[in-house]
Amino acid sequence: MRGPVLILGGRSDIGLAVAHRFAARGHPVQLAARDVGRLAADKADLELRHGVTVTLHSFDVLDTASHPQFVDGLTPLPQIAVSAIGVLGDQTRDEGDADAATLVLRSNFEGPALILAALANRFEERGSGMLIGISSVAGDRGRARNYIYGAAKAGFTAFLSGLRNRLAARDVRVITVLPGFVATRMTAGMPLPAWLTATPAEVATAIDRAVRWRRNVVYVRPVWWLIMAIIRALPEPLFKRMKI
Repeated sequence: MRGPVLILGGRSDIGLAVAHRFAARGHPVQLAARDVGRLAADKADLELRHGVTVTLHSFDVLDTASHPQFVDGLTPLPQIAVSAIGVLGDQTRDEGDADAATLVLRSNFEGPALILAALANRFEERGSGMLIGISSVAGDRGRARNYIYGAAKAGFTAFLSGLRNRLAARDVRVITVLPGFVATRMTAGMPLPAWLTATPAEVATAIDRAVRWRRNVVYVRPVWWLIMAIIRALPEPLFKRMKI
């Protein structure tokens, strides 16, 4: 029997797509979300469609004091944990609203990092497991249009890199997933370029491939690797004149 997969952010479009992908491979699924009662229909769909066990778990990523208790309540402890948590925020609003900016920073960095840290310790004690963090290409370089969100994702990407290095000899894998634009409820109404915009199912496929092919870092659409390599290479004087 395949080990259970924990989806943190189980109500998100990406989280549910990942849940379906792993369930289709025969993994039991643990869906964790703040308003977990709204996942009853999704639980029934996953179980009926894929014939696996699905459990629901109440979880608030911002309530960091509750993380140890949450992990203790996972029975069994998952073999794979996926963090699909994050909020986009609004750069203009966040620049002048400290509370709004704090929500973006905590939701995209502090909360996801601390829950994966708690799971990492348990996986390390057991001697096996896999942690998958969905970060963002926005963290590859700070840009004027989204630097608060980008800063949080940059921190999360660095955290995942360090965690991967720490656990490399402990048979615990850490994968960093870097989507570009993704067509979800969070981006609804935004004018996204189709050739750069993935679907939640594409993100789930990229994660599945990273697991099977033992990748460490994966760009969901490979073109983003080239785009961000160019953006990172731009000299600072030129970069400051660009409106990106």
